[in-house]
Amino acid sequence: MRFLVLFSILIHSSVLLGQYRFSGQVSEENAGNSIYLSLVEDYRKSSRVYLDQIVQKSEVDSLGHFYFEGNNLNEQNRIYRIHLDGCSDNTGANHFLGQCNNSKNVLFLANNKDTLEFPTSFEDQSLCTISSTNPKSGLLLEIEGLKEHMAYDFADYPSEANKKLNLDKWFKNLHSFGQETNEPLAELYIYDFLSDKRNETFRFYLEDLTSNDYYENLSERLVSTYPEAEFTQQYRAEITTDKELASFNRPKSSKWNRTIIALLAVSLLGNVLFFLGKKKQNSYQLLEKLTPQEQKIVNLMLENKTNKEIASELFVSVSTIKTHINNLYKKLGVSSREEMALRFKK
Repeated sequence: MRFLVLFSILIHSSVLLGQYRFSGQVSEENAGNSIYLSLVEDYRKSSRVYLDQIVQKSEVDSLGHFYFEGNNLNEQNRIYRIHLDGCSDNTGANHFLGQCNNSKNVLFLANNKDTLEFPTSFEDQSLCTISSTNPKSGLLLEIEGLKEHMAYDFADYPSEANKKLNLDKWFKNLHSFGQETNEPLAELYIYDFLSDKRNETFRFYLEDLTSNDYYENLSERLVSTYPEAEFTQQYRAEITTDKELASFNRPKSSKWNRTIIALLAVSLLGNVLFFLGKKKQNSYQLLEKLTPQEQKIVNLMLENKTNKEIASELFVSVSTIKTHINNLYKKLGVSSREEMALRFKK
């Protein structure tokens, strides 16, 4: 009883202090393995692990427990991933791209005040059950369950006629589920799946986009809930381009085709310039948060200067430079020079 009271106090105190704590348990055979917390801002990068998404690294203890805690996450919900790395660190960067057979991961929604627990399930499976102070944390797991049911339907009805009927049915089911969650991030996760050019759903999505006001309504919900988020602008740019692509796919005169191709090219160029400009702006914003001395150190690091060379140029000791670099890693959310170079890549 005392333990339950203490646990309740810890949960509520972490919420009041604006701190998060994500903990869980995996099989003891993972003891000593690295485990990572990632922020997935680009919903098109939710299907696998990317090095530039990682914000924190921890290690599984001898009993299979792990945890992440702090107060540096977004105050609003975002998509996060916990990634259990079953590969050794000397295998290169490939395992960060989901190419390690021993890697496991889970996607979930959370914010800076949440306490999440990932217990081992009754089937002894890890990272597949979520207990959270945030009622929306497990929505992405629920969506994965719906996608499995959808796959079964397609396996049972392989004909073209039934495929079209199933597409119509599942687009409606998934859209309805997304709206009922009252969480546009869950809808974005569904949208990423349905509009993926690699999926059979893509052609149906293009047709649906031109006749269904759901997509414009989702745009409005995103602007209302996440007006400053990059993924909101990304989504708006994508549906604009895809509408033009859908229109281009319809039979038209050669004159109209040339006009549409030109518009599509201008739109695509505009989207590319927008995201390149956004990335450059974000790099400037990161630098502006640093002190003048820290900015100098970052620039020298990006020039591949060694700690000794940087210390000599700034007339300070090597140990002082090491302290500055450790502080920089924390401020920028990176853990190596390579990650810093990626963060400020032009």
